[in-house]
Amino acid sequence: MITFFRAVLFALVGMIFASGVAVAEPDGGNSRYDRWARTSGTVLAGWYNSQTGLYDTTNWWNAANALNAEIDLSRQQRLDVGARHAAITYERNIAGGFFNHYYDDEGWWALAWINAYDLTKDKRYLATARSVFGDMTTGWDDVCGGGIWWNKERTYKNAIPNELFISVAARLAARTKGAASKEYLEWARKGWTWFANSGMINSAGLINDGLDDSCANNGRPTWTYNQGVILGALTDLAVLTRDPELLRTAHRIANAAITTIVYPNGILREPCEPTVCGADGPQFKGVFMRNLSYLNERSPRPQYADFIRLNAKSIWEHNRNAANQIGLVWTGPFDSADAARQSSAQDALNAAAAL
Repeated sequence: MITFFRAVLFALVGMIFASGVAVAEPDGGNSRYDRWARTSGTVLAGWYNSQTGLYDTTNWWNAANALNAEIDLSRQQRLDVGARHAAITYERNIAGGFFNHYYDDEGWWALAWINAYDLTKDKRYLATARSVFGDMTTGWDDVCGGGIWWNKERTYKNAIPNELFISVAARLAARTKGAASKEYLEWARKGWTWFANSGMINSAGLINDGLDDSCANNGRPTWTYNQGVILGALTDLAVLTRDPELLRTAHRIANAAITTIVYPNGILREPCEPTVCGADGPQFKGVFMRNLSYLNERSPRPQYADFIRLNAKSIWEHNRNAANQIGLVWTGPFDSADAARQSSAQDALNAAAAL
């Protein structure tokens, strides 16, 4: 009788999977990571607001990352939520072109639209990413020898907008042809050459937040997303240029991060934890995990797979409430829920499911 009911249950689960609704599936092999990713994805989708095309409880740039996480989940698990939400978000917000006063915000949206293009092949998304990158290039000048500014008031030159600049340029170079592709590649190379010589990569192999008024490393925190975006950027640039040194640099940064910016048990730790991360900090770790996974897919290392699985397991077993909402500190305990926390963890669970 038990066997009969189990058979019926699994048949129902299969039917629900086919409908695109995330539910639990039996453990075995990699299935528990798939199950965790799908279950978390259902929770994340609950914050999606179809009226705004954004996610309740988050800021503008967080929404780009949440959408990115849903797109990755949809690609892996053959769901339709990423394509559906991308279409709604595009229609609700294209009037503003996905521009604002912050070049890093623009970079996040450019990456999201490139990812949406890869998933759907909708050329509007790639055109939007190209348009956004064009605006990002206006932030480049000769102050501190180059690089783009954080904002259009030009008050700060820092790591994250420049890492995004390199990443977007490299991905556009790989998805366009002819003169346009060459121009994007030139921007990516120019951006990396400047970044590598900027002083923001410290002696420990980690990236500090930015530059001070004298154009020197300001010693501010080594946020996890600053260690992450550059991994994806260097991975793409290495493919385009066939320069193995770029991957060696990516591996140095990745290994420094997974052995340094962690709790004693090896779980990723944001420098702001546990109480002062605001609305932005909860998003950062997912960005790192997404890009570590991206590097590992193309240049695998056993320690990366171990790290990804360790973090996914800790998230699910120690930092989750009864509603499958996930908190800030991945070692636990659960603190509170919002779309930034959930989508950050979603990136980590997606990474584990991808292994």
